[in-house]
Amino acid sequence: MAEIVRMPKMSDTMTEGVLVKWHKKVGDKVKIGELMAEIETDKATMEFESYFDGVLLNIGIEEGKAAPVDSILAVIGKEGEDFKAQLAAEQAKAVAPIAEVAAAVPTPAPIASKVAAEPISTTVAVPVKSEPRVADVTTPVNTDDRVKVSPLAKKIAQEKGVDLGMLKGSGDHGRIVKRDIDWFKQGAFVQPATLATGAITSESFEEVGVSQMRKTIAKRLSESMFTAPHFYLTMDIDMDDVIHARESINQINSVKISFNDFVVKAVASSLRQHPAVNSSWLGDRIRTNHHINIGIAVAVEDGLLVPVVRYADTKTLSQIATEVKAYAQKAKDKKLQPQDWEGNTFTISNLGMFNIEEFTAIINTPDACILAVGAIKQIPVVKNGMVQPGNVMKVTLSCDHRVVDGVVGAKFLNTFKALLENPIVLLGQGNI
Repeated sequence: MAEIVRMPKMSDTMTEGVLVKWHKKVGDKVKIGELMAEIETDKATMEFESYFDGVLLNIGIEEGKAAPVDSILAVIGKEGEDFKAQLAAEQAKAVAPIAEVAAAVPTPAPIASKVAAEPISTTVAVPVKSEPRVADVTTPVNTDDRVKVSPLAKKIAQEKGVDLGMLKGSGDHGRIVKRDIDWFKQGAFVQPATLATGAITSESFEEVGVSQMRKTIAKRLSESMFTAPHFYLTMDIDMDDVIHARESINQINSVKISFNDFVVKAVASSLRQHPAVNSSWLGDRIRTNHHINIGIAVAVEDGLLVPVVRYADTKTLSQIATEVKAYAQKAKDKKLQPQDWEGNTFTISNLGMFNIEEFTAIINTPDACILAVGAIKQIPVVKNGMVQPGNVMKVTLSCDHRVVDGVVGAKFLNTFKALLENPIVLLGQGNI
């Protein structure tokens, strides 16, 4: 009997997938573990390997099409095997529950004839005119008995002897306006000579389909923003000592350390001292995590991924740096796997490298908090009663007020600040 291959659930939040590319075609032999297709999930584009040996008899989803999890992806069997009856039976099983639900819904009572006789008001959207402004003067363009024209355009047309019936209006609902008279010259609509070649002089736009990743980002962040009561705590941190420490470390260390690596290490150490911040809201209970898994927001072409540095408080700066660099490369190459982005207990979003001084981030559920990290800026600061140049970084902690109160978040940030402003304490012995 032929084997039915179904759309796999390739991440914990996946509900449908897009078939990006088939690596096999109907009639090709397939072996267990052999690459069959590439599927775009809500997280990334992933490779799908065959679970069966045989011949690819049927493809159920075309390239570029989306389908729900468990829908029929393909059929694999023996060469020449008749699979149509089996495929029809499987499709009937999928349709049967829908038919049962439809049968269970009561038929609405007929609407009284008095109501049905009343006219129905309908709003019709007027399409945006994007045609080129060129018209043959020998053929009337405006055949409406009532030409829609602005008073100014009508006056100019009379002065120039322009027949309004020859014009196609570019204003609202086809109304002729002054620019239509200006562009009418020697029997044709032309663009003003002052416009550069290739200038856009009419309304236009481009639309692209929403990727599975973008759909999930929209869904999860909307749920987070509109269900979790966010509040924000912002703090300035003196980064002078971190800058000096980083320079010294990178002179002798084989692994180059970034400022973000210092942030990850300081966050992990602070979470160990403030476990309430390392928590999750689960509806009827609050989970306080004993392990510290820090998600690092990474921008990719289609949106945002959050690979996780696991047990970050137990790792050295070099280990954190190596892991984060590897994740960034895998994200760029679209090779992150579900185990790479699952299990975060706290998230960091750093836009400092894009020269953003300060911002607020939306909590990455199920975390209770996310830290937004800005750029290090050199500004005048007061030290020992004197104004002098200083390097300052702004950070903003977004907190879910259902889990974390203001005082708890403030204490966490103060610990975080103290560690970065005293990197010797943060690193200790053997933490580089």
